[in-house]
Amino acid sequence: MEIQEIKKRMYSGKLYYCDNETLANEQLKSLEMLYDFNATRPLEQDKRKELLKNMFAEIGENCYIEPPLHANWGGKNVHFGNGVYANFNLTLVDDCDIFVGDNVMFAPNVTITTGTHPIHPILRSKKAQYNLPVHIGNNVWIGAGVTILPGVKIGDNTVIGAGSVVTKDIPANVVAIGSPCKVFRDINENDMKYYNKNMEIDIE
Repeated sequence: MEIQEIKKRMYSGKLYYCDNETLANEQLKSLEMLYDFNATRPLEQDKRKELLKNMFAEIGENCYIEPPLHANWGGKNVHFGNGVYANFNLTLVDDCDIFVGDNVMFAPNVTITTGTHPIHPILRSKKAQYNLPVHIGNNVWIGAGVTILPGVKIGDNTVIGAGSVVTKDIPANVVAIGSPCKVFRDINENDMKYYNKNMEIDIE
């Protein structure tokens, strides 16, 4: 299969073989920049910002990613809005597009994966793969250790509880938890009164 056909299939949800040599070499070039990003020192904030602009498909203003960052394509297929914060060990399996809105927060050890494989072992032994994009809305908080599977969409303002495995779409304005992740409750007016059980919000 020609490399251009493979690339079309990467972004269309169709099966392709991911062991193409040309594809692998392109991937390695992207990973070189990721290596440089993870090797930066804490005071090299400007260098980190410049690297991220070159690594990602899109990255907005006031974004911060705490190294180490892991990404199959070094962020080449990642689209971040403004004000995105990611704590350490964010893993992006970005074999196709990952879209993240504005003011999204990622706690430590979050994994977002677009790449997956067919069930049958014969196809897997031939390195068959397919990819489905992930969409995360604005003002979303993803808790520690969350895994988001291929093709998932998460609506605006939603909170995904720590340790959840998100296998299906989650709507806007809810708290969702579990494995598989399910809606636990709506976000409501009480969330502007209390920030933790019966602990009242005492700042403006």
